[in-house]
Amino acid sequence: MDTYRISVTLVLLLSTLNSFSSEQFPNQVIIKEWVVQMQQDLVTLVESASGVKALSKIFMDNKKYFSVESNNAHQLVHSAARNIEELLLKRAAALKTLATAAEQFQMEHQWKDEFADNEIVYYNAKDSLDMNKTEKNRITPVFKEDPAFKRLVSYNHTAVHIPTDIYEGSTIVLNELNWTESLEEVFKKNREEDPTLLWQVFGSATGLARYFPASPWVDSRKMPTKIDLYDVRRRPWYIQGAASPKDMLILVDASGSVSGLTLNLIRTSVNEMLETLSDDDYVNVVYFNVGVNNSACFDHLVQANVRNKKRLKDAVQNISAKGITNYKKGFEFAFEQLLFSNVTRANCNKIIMLFTDGGEERAQEIFDKYNGKKEVRIFTFSVGQHNYDKGPIQWMACTNKGYYYEIPSIGAIRINTQEYLDVLGRPMVLADKRAKQVQWTNVYLDALELGLVITGTLPVFNKTGSNDKDQKKPKNQLTLGVMAIDVSLDDIKRLTPRFTIGPNGYYFAIDPNGYVLLHPNLQPKNPKFQEPVTLDFLDAELENEIKVEIRKNMIDGQTGDRRIDTLVKSQDERYIDRGTRTYTWAPVNGTDYSLALVLPDYSLHYIHARIGDTITQAKLIFFLCLHWLGSLAHVYKELLNRSGGILAHCLQTLKAAVDLACRIVFLLKTETPIH
Repeated sequence: MDTYRISVTLVLLLSTLNSFSSEQFPNQVIIKEWVVQMQQDLVTLVESASGVKALSKIFMDNKKYFSVESNNAHQLVHSAARNIEELLLKRAAALKTLATAAEQFQMEHQWKDEFADNEIVYYNAKDSLDMNKTEKNRITPVFKEDPAFKRLVSYNHTAVHIPTDIYEGSTIVLNELNWTESLEEVFKKNREEDPTLLWQVFGSATGLARYFPASPWVDSRKMPTKIDLYDVRRRPWYIQGAASPKDMLILVDASGSVSGLTLNLIRTSVNEMLETLSDDDYVNVVYFNVGVNNSACFDHLVQANVRNKKRLKDAVQNISAKGITNYKKGFEFAFEQLLFSNVTRANCNKIIMLFTDGGEERAQEIFDKYNGKKEVRIFTFSVGQHNYDKGPIQWMACTNKGYYYEIPSIGAIRINTQEYLDVLGRPMVLADKRAKQVQWTNVYLDALELGLVITGTLPVFNKTGSNDKDQKKPKNQLTLGVMAIDVSLDDIKRLTPRFTIGPNGYYFAIDPNGYVLLHPNLQPKNPKFQEPVTLDFLDAELENEIKVEIRKNMIDGQTGDRRIDTLVKSQDERYIDRGTRTYTWAPVNGTDYSLALVLPDYSLHYIHARIGDTITQAKLIFFLCLHWLGSLAHVYKELLNRSGGILAHCLQTLKAAVDLACRIVFLLKTETPIH
């Protein structure tokens, strides 16, 4: 059977069909015969063209050299989960060493108001690679291309990144440069103990970031015009590590007095405030004047994920200013929504953020009614340049354990909308060891082009004064910053062996929010996307009720398995097929992650080689390679000959490549036994 027979069959069918008039359309019996004939011809063509029968014969002729074994899904999952656990525990240990050292270095540091020339010397990651001379106070490392980082690095130095809007010569930055320099030796020691470590980073609350190994921030030879807007305090890992989860209600003054420039500043400020939230937080935005309204379609707090934050940002742009201010109605609405307990929320810090231009009203009776125990912090922001009385909104913040900020212009937005994190970090500093837990982030794109990573974080506290004998002296309540270590998803994938599970078996992992950490369909469309990659497991696969249950069990840290009939989509998302899959899952101890293995029925078994000596292995591999690929080449050669010899040159090239590949496999197999 060949392509010509199928072509002839199709032609005859079509010609027969054309010979019928509308009254003589073929009946069901004839159509069924055609379908059966076409099916047989297509199956026969596939069998002959693919060489599957020849391959089966090769295996049957060599049955004495292998056995068919069953995949133990539970054992595979637990083994892979244990490997991932060990990797993350090693990273966590390195992280704790760094955080402890940083706190000690800062305690020993003596603050200076002035520094002598060349007293502070460091490598600025934003320095051009093409600099002809060394600037004052600068180090110029010697870089080499590193395959692990896929970029130029130097293991002899650390690099420092300072945000564009922060003056690097300020006293506070110079002091931070001074004491964080000692971290370099700890970074190096960690690297010596574990050569597989990737980026080690300290992100300071002032915006300074020191990381190891040193690497240029931007290669000007590749992207000469790129503007640096990076601020370590806006990265997902810093936000998660700097404060506890929070429920935030953003209250926007939409009265007529804020129209124009002030309203534009408020919109931008709210957008920046939303960027300080992570998936562990819950948020909503409401606006008020005479009445109160939700800005978006949400009538309660929602998870601060990428999708919800985008909806809120879009809704804020539609707020218009009119009417008069009524703080009582605004705060009453805010408290009732914030304290409404029938929806999922963080249940940790509770915050109301007020953006206004000022006013005369204090709304004291509302605070007495809803916040007598001061369980909700109030942060107030005076936006725009005006002459309104700021006293009432200052009182609101100070009376309710919050803080008051001023945003007179667009340049003050970024710094003032993130300083509240320092206030929320104070209880963590007081709790000290009880609050010191390594947290692992969602998947996100590394700023230094490492690809998709997760990051372990640990807060670094200011311990100055904590050892004072005077117990009446209040403890320091400042968070110095966040220590972080990256783990590449590629490193995690290597710990999930695939050689026995076949091409359509796969591992996946999810975090406590149900977002996938590993999955074949975790392929961000935009490789430069800056937000965390939040692909829910139920979006990564075609959802059904059993998968919803599996997701819940995995989030709850349970162990289990289910065999289900499901729809399966191809990785290119063009096709959908029905199939039976067995899901087996287990928690990754020491983390909030859970790992699962998915196997189709035909991956429940695998071939295990019985041969022990490498010479016999190599001979059989060489024989299988030549015989099977040679059979395929013969089939394709026949097809090409019948089609007029087109692509004959390509066939010769393919045959040469096959021969070369077989020889390479032969050499490799003589060194490595088959398992």
